[in-house]
Amino acid sequence: MDDGRIDAYLARIGAERPERADLGALRELQRAHLLAVPFENLSIHLDEPIVLTEEALVAKLVDRRRGGFCYELNGAFAALLGGLGFRVTRHSARVWIGGERFSVPFDHMALLVALDEPYLVDVGFGRFSQQPLRLHARGPQLFADGEYEVVERALPDLDVRGPAGWEYRLDPRPYDLADFTMGAWWHQTSPDSHFTRSLTCSLVTPDGRVTLSGTRLVTTRAGERTEKELTDSQTLQVYRERFGVTLDRLPQVRPR
Repeated sequence: MDDGRIDAYLARIGAERPERADLGALRELQRAHLLAVPFENLSIHLDEPIVLTEEALVAKLVDRRRGGFCYELNGAFAALLGGLGFRVTRHSARVWIGGERFSVPFDHMALLVALDEPYLVDVGFGRFSQQPLRLHARGPQLFADGEYEVVERALPDLDVRGPAGWEYRLDPRPYDLADFTMGAWWHQTSPDSHFTRSLTCSLVTPDGRVTLSGTRLVTTRAGERTEKELTDSQTLQVYRERFGVTLDRLPQVRPR
């Protein structure tokens, strides 16, 4: 990324260009990204192609002011971090699906950033920490949004656990962005993918989270959850006003 694209990306997330690529800057950038760019799967239901190149991902987030799912959000964020001088690598993760099972490799993309020690960074996984996690630390890592832990259970892979019981198994080997193409294609096309069966658009807020699930608006503030069913016109308005996403039509989940 050249300086112009970096400045445009920083403006998109409301962040200043850091003076140095250190932990303080990484923390600020991660939280700014989570507060500005929604996790959403709208492209799947709008028949929009999802292209896993840095240029296409950054264009979607910055120029079109959209969000995306894990491959898009972490793929674009890795490009920004690299442009700012961070040493960042992309990693495959398998998400816990119950029954003593994790999902397949490349089901999720996460990032590692090498500073004085490696830090796990993820802006594309629901309730992931709003701060980088120390990869080599053992025991609980406590933040305002909950308790997280990295566990050595299936070396060389590492299990990452967070609030509400979620967990994923991280592969410590780095991969290229193109290595995630098949995983992204499966999530866009398979009738077994939860992304093809539902609509979601979710964003961290300073005091909680706001989520659109189809036409149902779910708002959490200071731990209190409210739900409201919206009309189609209200849903388009919420996309625009709460998520900064302007659509000319509602995405529709079609039978598969």
